[in-house]
Amino acid sequence: MKYQKIRLRAIEPEDLELLYEWENNSSYWIISNTVTPFSKYTLKRYIRNSHKSIYETGQLRLMIDLIAGKQTIGTIDIFDFDHFHRRAGIGILIADEEQRRKGYATMALNCITAYCFKTLQLHQLWCNILGNNCESIDLFKKIGFIEIGIKKDWIKTTDGYLDEYMFQLVNDH
Repeated sequence: MKYQKIRLRAIEPEDLELLYEWENNSSYWIISNTVTPFSKYTLKRYIRNSHKSIYETGQLRLMIDLIAGKQTIGTIDIFDFDHFHRRAGIGILIADEEQRRKGYATMALNCITAYCFKTLQLHQLWCNILGNNCESIDLFKKIGFIEIGIKKDWIKTTDGYLDEYMFQLVNDH
């Protein structure tokens, strides 16, 4: 799937090293509720099974590539896919810090929301964002997500607790 300057694509075996680096970067763990590193063996199995349908697994991870430079800069996830209620969670990571604040996350979110609403025929998407992640809050609001609630003191950190904001985008069509 292409959108302006980016392409969303399926995970390939060649992505193992990138995924290993990103999944084991402890600075991202607070976002993904992870507290332990992933082994290459586990990630290889994940990649090997990534061909399965979202209807079978309830999730889909796509890699975000720059079309011009043919560089992989991040991932975007559909998770907690609920076909009956026609909704899913969305998460995004632009792991390459040099590629942040260039509009690529906006492009990827526009692309994935179009896919979710048109192809998967979902009615709504949702996301949870930590209160201190102003860039992500601004990003999702720009796409049209609406804040629907706050979970107070939801995420424990070494410095105390963080609120988690809940956002939702409903497809009115």
